[in-house]
Amino acid sequence: MKFIKLFSVLFLALFLFNFTPKKDNKPTLFMVGDSTVKNGKGLGDGGLWGWGDYIGQFLDTTKIKIENHALGGTSSRTFQDKGLWTAVLNKLKKGDYVLIQFGHNDDGPLNDSLRARGTIKGIGNETEEIDNILTKKHETVHSYGWYIQKVVREAKAKGAIPIVCSPIPRNDWKDGKVPRNNKSYGLWAKQIAKKEKVTFIDLNDKMSVELEKLGEAKVTGTYFYKKDHTHTSAKGAVLSASVIINQLKASKNSLKNYILENPKIVLPAKKKVFLIGDSTMADNKDVNAVGWGVSFPKYCDTTRIEVINKARGGRSTRTFVYEGLWDEVKNQLQPGNFILIQFGHNDAGAVDKEKLRGSLKGNGDETQEVTRPDGTKETVHTFGFYMEKFIREAKEKGAIPIVLSQTPRNEWPNDKVERRADTYGKWSKDAAEKEGAFYIDLNDIVALKYEALGKEKVKVFFPKDHTHTGEEGADLNALTVAESIKKLKECNLKDYIEIPK
Repeated sequence: MKFIKLFSVLFLALFLFNFTPKKDNKPTLFMVGDSTVKNGKGLGDGGLWGWGDYIGQFLDTTKIKIENHALGGTSSRTFQDKGLWTAVLNKLKKGDYVLIQFGHNDDGPLNDSLRARGTIKGIGNETEEIDNILTKKHETVHSYGWYIQKVVREAKAKGAIPIVCSPIPRNDWKDGKVPRNNKSYGLWAKQIAKKEKVTFIDLNDKMSVELEKLGEAKVTGTYFYKKDHTHTSAKGAVLSASVIINQLKASKNSLKNYILENPKIVLPAKKKVFLIGDSTMADNKDVNAVGWGVSFPKYCDTTRIEVINKARGGRSTRTFVYEGLWDEVKNQLQPGNFILIQFGHNDAGAVDKEKLRGSLKGNGDETQEVTRPDGTKETVHTFGFYMEKFIREAKEKGAIPIVLSQTPRNEWPNDKVERRADTYGKWSKDAAEKEGAFYIDLNDIVALKYEALGKEKVKVFFPKDHTHTGEEGADLNALTVAESIKKLKECNLKDYIEIPK
C-alpha cells in the first residue's frame, strides 16, 4: 500500500512538472502616445489609424509581444495624470521596450474647462501651480521635457528599454515642403533622449522627407485625408511605422533584432458598395444620359471603399433577375458589403409584349405566366416581390441593403415635379420596411431640389429626354444620395461618405 501511495505521489509530481505552463519570457514592446500612435480603439474609425496599429506587422511576433497603450487626446502630462503610464509601468519587466511619442496635444492650454492638457514648453524644471478647472484638483504642471524624462527614467528603472520619437509631421505644406517641429517638440524630445542616453528616432523629419518625395498632391487623399491634417490613413500609418523601423535598423538598439526581413504588410480590405438599377443609375457611356452612379464615387472615400456600379440601362426588377444580372451581383456579395437598390422606371412596361420587362404592380404575391418568343414560360411577379427578393437575398449574404425610390423625371404637372409616391416609391418603401432595409425617398428629395431651382435650370439637366440626366444632373442626384446616406444614423456607410464643404 505504501508503495502504491509513493508511486501515486511521484506520478502526480511528474505530471505537474510536465504540464505546468511555462512562463512566457518574450519581451513586450509597449507604445505610449496620443492618437497618432493609436486612433480611437485602433479599429480605423473614420479611416484614421495610428502607426502603433501597424508596427507589429514589421516585427516577429513569435518572439516579441506588442501592446499599444496610446490614447487619443492625451499629452505627455495627461497620459500620466490619468494613470495610463502607471498601468504600463506596472507591467514592465526587464528587457521590455517602450516606444514614446507625445507632442501633438502638449501645446494646448495648461488650464481650461475643455481639456487642460498643455505642458510648459521646453525641457526645464520650471513649474506652474494650478487649480485644474477640469479635474477640480490642485496640480503642479511641469515642462514637456520633464514628463518625457520621467517616463524614460521610470522605464529604465524597471530594466526596460525606452525609445523616444519626435511627433509625426502634420500634412501642412509650404512651398512644397512639410514644416518640421525641430525647434519645438521634436527638438525637446531629442534633447531628453540625448540626456538620458536612449535611442532617439526623428520620426518628424524622416517622415517629412518621405512625404516630400511623394509630393503634396499624392500625399493628400492617400496618406492623409483632406478633412484631417494630423491623423494618418492606413497607408500613412504604415509609412510612419516603416520610418521607425528603418531608423531602428540603423541604430544600436536591440529592438532591431526582432525586425522581419521581408514583412508582409496587410492593409484593411476596402468595403464594397454595389449599385443595382436602371439607366438612371448606370454608366451608359453616353454624355447625354449619365446615371448618378457615375458621379457617386466622387462623394465617397475611395481609399476605403470601392463603388461597383452594376446598374444596367433598360432593366426592370424583373429583367434584372431574368437575365441573371442579380445572380451575378449576389454571388459577389460578402458580409459587410453595401448594396444600393433603385428600380421603377422600366417596371411600368408591358408584362407580356414588346420588351417583356414590365412587372406586376404592387407588393403582393400574385403572378402572371408569360410565354416568351422562344416558347419558354416565365412566371412574372410584382415589383415589390422582386425588390423584397433583392433585399432578402442580400441580407442572407451578410450585405447591407439600402433602397432608393426612383429619380424624378423632368415633368411638371401643375408646376410641381411629378412624384410617384403612390406607386413605385410607395412599393419600394413597403419592401424596405417589410424586409428591414434602409430606405431613402430620393424621388421626393430630388424633386424638392428641382422645384427650388425652377424649370429652366432643371431643363439643362435633361439634354436627351425627360428621364435621363446629363453630367450636371447626374452629379446633383449623386450628391443627394450621398447627403441622404450621411443622414442614416444606423448605417455605417455614412462613415465613408465625404461631402465637400
